[in-house]
Amino acid sequence: MLTRARRLAAAWWDDRRQFRGGRLPRTCPICEYRGMFISVGHPGRWDARCLNCGSRERHRLLHLWLTENGEDKLKGKRILHFAPEKAFMRRMRGNPLYETADLAQAGVTHRLDITDTKLPDAAYDIVMANHVLEHIPDDRAAMRELFRVLKPGGLALLTTPINATRDATYENPAIVSSAERWAHFSAHDHVRYYGLDFADRLAEAGFRVETFRMPPEDEVVFGLLRDEWIYIARKP
Repeated sequence: MLTRARRLAAAWWDDRRQFRGGRLPRTCPICEYRGMFISVGHPGRWDARCLNCGSRERHRLLHLWLTENGEDKLKGKRILHFAPEKAFMRRMRGNPLYETADLAQAGVTHRLDITDTKLPDAAYDIVMANHVLEHIPDDRAAMRELFRVLKPGGLALLTTPINATRDATYENPAIVSSAERWAHFSAHDHVRYYGLDFADRLAEAGFRVETFRMPPEDEVVFGLLRDEWIYIARKP
């Protein structure tokens, strides 16, 4: 309850306007909390964060896919998770098959570069990277590396900001300052804004690509983003 109170106080301090007027209660499929969700990020997104467990939209969407039809798609799988989020690390605590990786984040299993991990070939059943590839200058090298470390039949579970109104990814290596990147790519540390050809880039690396999203009504129930879906990239 103390953590919930702290999150609520922080949300009030960041933007108290989110508490004005009626707010629909949301349901967190991860912790089964039902009630008001709060803002997250700068600038803040209202109705984004579970007040109880702290999950964000992409965490809940991933959980819904992982538990689809009442199964646990991670059971018995060796997993490599890049830039792991706290909400997911808590879920996997104590699982000896779960490994984490990042170039700078403290407390991970592997301190490494996603474009050249030095990890063995075909070592993992699942690799995960949520909102990572938009930060990587050579994203195609990263995709090839994800493909390499996966076992045949393994899955890469990927999310990234997508501009669904554009077919082609927008990138320009001449855009380097924080202000320019914010204006062009919506974040100071993003190096591109993916279009619908994100799946084509994954296919170039050898993946067979599917997507997963929830019906519009469920996006409201679970507080999901309307313009986000999971790319499920399978290594043949």
